[in-house]
Amino acid sequence: MKINRVLQILIIITLPFMVLMASVRLLITPGFAAFEYDRTWFPKDPYGMSQTERLRWSRYAINYLTNDEDVSYLGELRFDDGEALFNERELDHMIDVKHVVKTCLVIWYALAGFFFAALIWFLVMHEWKAFVGAVSWGSWLTIGIIVAILIFLAVSFNRLFERFHQLFFKDGTWLFYQNDTLIRLFPIEFWRDAFILVCILSLLMVGFILGIKALVNNIQRKKELKNSNG
Repeated sequence: MKINRVLQILIIITLPFMVLMASVRLLITPGFAAFEYDRTWFPKDPYGMSQTERLRWSRYAINYLTNDEDVSYLGELRFDDGEALFNERELDHMIDVKHVVKTCLVIWYALAGFFFAALIWFLVMHEWKAFVGAVSWGSWLTIGIIVAILIFLAVSFNRLFERFHQLFFKDGTWLFYQNDTLIRLFPIEFWRDAFILVCILSLLMVGFILGIKALVNNIQRKKELKNSNG
């Protein structure tokens, strides 16, 4: 059926986003920041912010991205000396980041609903293999995208990081001074590790999917062989 083919194509091209976004969502937590700060080789803040302070302030920045608070949630924060934690440029950027994160999450939830509906459709139509095949091809496409990201990361992470920001933000709005709080909390090493972990988590997810597919195929082959011998 034509509708089955359309659904298969949609599954294949949207699965990479589903998997990568799932990995990203797992890292949008204070726990990931705590993991980074606890590593012995993670760079210390050259302006004297302690690990405890980093943990405290990064929690606000990360939670802001997924909560329902407006930017005053960050704008009202103050260092012990009374100075604002984030300047206006940083607050504007955090508003932009929150918009991107929220939009991606809405799309992610909508696609999760689509995948569930597609699964039900293929089951009702007795086309389970067509659904599994689409998910399998989508998994291989995801692997290809991840390999490309890793190659860019290995060649020049700075260029990859720049391209990533140019894709989602206006020119110049994501550039900050080394003494700005966002850079002190989240230096380039933080983002390099985030990209690597997103790739690793995504590979584990698609590996699990392909492993389940191989297991199911093996069980089916054994049943068919048993029936033919019976």
